[in-house]
Amino acid sequence: MIISLRLRLLLWLLIPLTLFVAISATLSYRSAHQTADLIQDHALLASAQVIAGEIQWLDGVPHASVPPAALELLVSPEQDQVYYQVITDHDSLLAGRPDFPPALRFPLTAPAFNNIDYHGQALRVVSQVRILYNAGQLRKIAVLVGQTTRARDQMLADLWRPALHSQIAMLLLAIALVVIGLTMELRPLMHLKNQLAARDATSLSPIKPGQLQLELRPIVEAINQTIQRLNTQVAAQKRFIADAAHQLRTPLTLIDSQIQFARRLTDEQRRGEVLQALQESSRNMTELTNKLLLLSQAEAANTTAFLRHPVDLLAVAAVVLEEIVDLAQRKNIDLGLDTANEHAWAMGNEALFNAMMMNLVDNAIRYTPAHGKVTVSIAAGPEQIAISVSDNGPGIPAEVRDRVFERFFRNAAPGQEGTGLGLAIVKEIVIAAQGTVTLAASAQQSGLTVMVRLPACAEPAAANKT
Repeated sequence: MIISLRLRLLLWLLIPLTLFVAISATLSYRSAHQTADLIQDHALLASAQVIAGEIQWLDGVPHASVPPAALELLVSPEQDQVYYQVITDHDSLLAGRPDFPPALRFPLTAPAFNNIDYHGQALRVVSQVRILYNAGQLRKIAVLVGQTTRARDQMLADLWRPALHSQIAMLLLAIALVVIGLTMELRPLMHLKNQLAARDATSLSPIKPGQLQLELRPIVEAINQTIQRLNTQVAAQKRFIADAAHQLRTPLTLIDSQIQFARRLTDEQRRGEVLQALQESSRNMTELTNKLLLLSQAEAANTTAFLRHPVDLLAVAAVVLEEIVDLAQRKNIDLGLDTANEHAWAMGNEALFNAMMMNLVDNAIRYTPAHGKVTVSIAAGPEQIAISVSDNGPGIPAEVRDRVFERFFRNAAPGQEGTGLGLAIVKEIVIAAQGTVTLAASAQQSGLTVMVRLPACAEPAAANKT
């Protein structure tokens, strides 16, 4: 397979040019051949007519004489040989060579031309018939004149070769001009290649198209779009690393301080209390680290690294509620699932949907006071699935609802546990699933309702049937 663009373009241009030259050369050859035949035939016919004009009746018998002028018409620089024969319709030879093969069948109404082989020579022969009358007697006399074809072949070469040479020269000139043109026109593309090769590995600035042709500018636009996406990814990664470093610094500093404090203690009871606090700090940091990893996965959910398949959100909700029911029971919170559907299928990643549901329910339980109520409602329609998690806790003021999806933003009372990442994780997962997430006050005018809307998809079994 030819991988050179220059060579492929050259072939696409040269193949039709070569076909054109071949067809033109063939037509030129045919035209030259017809011209050479026409000139020779004209001379042969003129010679035959001169000879036929000299046939006379003598004593009631046809008599033929061949004047020198008839043969001089066929004189050529290539010394072509001339043969003739004058014969009656009774096969009586009046003049010429008796072994000259007649290519004649009486009666003839017009001159006839034939190509024959005579003693190993190619001959062009004309047959001309003359009708003679004498005393009521009618005779047909045929005049055959043949000539070798050396002069005709030379004339054909003189007519055809210059045209062929000029066409080949034009083809070579076209090849040279095409090569030069392709080299010049591909120069901006090569400049773009050199520009990309010379760029710093960390440079993510857009590429300038410069003098690139209009047809090639979409390539630069596509590269710039890719660079923009990379910029977005890199910015998100930098922001994530900066946020993670900032958030991990505090618990690590606290743990280090607790360790140093514990080393100086001699009282076993005090040391146990410090170790207990140290374990709690370690547990909080572990939770924060897990949340950060989950947030990183949620941000990458738009890539092909996460396989997507139909997920039953009702089954996911049931599993999450079963896992978190102990936390609700410790606070005497009424945790329930409200739905009128048997299934709620959405396209996405089951692990991420599980994390989304867990964060929604966990947030609701954390911020709902004891003896409160948390309800998960799922309504599945033909095109959309609506998931709502409602609680009767303190809620979130309307002026800060947009900020709760920011990383590490917390609208919590002092001393209340939390990382400030739960709703940020939920938002990233919902966006990756092409859905929306909003906040609103509960129907009882207290607490909070988080509403998630996701596109519905066909049930796997139904999809296979189609």
